[in-house]
Amino acid sequence: RKAALTNPSAVQLGATSAARRHGMSYAAKLKEYVMDKKLLDVLVCPICKGPLVYRKSANELICKGDRLAYPIRDDIPIMLEEEARELPADEEVE
Repeated sequence: RKAALTNPSAVQLGATSAARRHGMSYAAKLKEYVMDKKLLDVLVCPICKGPLVYRKSANELICKGDRLAYPIRDDIPIMLEEEARELPADEEVE
């Protein structure tokens, strides 16, 4: 992982392999990876300002601290408390 941060070709190699597996062009996969990473680095929970975890299977951003799931609609995170889903006590957060 550290090599990928210091060696751009390592990032390119990883993105190329992932793109081939998912049938996407290298440029599209790299753009998706960079945008997702940058977006997650910037976005925080609007209530507690804590970090968010992306749950791809449900297309949600999860705040572990507040146990809220913010929906992502049409590739846009909806960061409104009233739109967030409360996570049940028995729902595990990874």
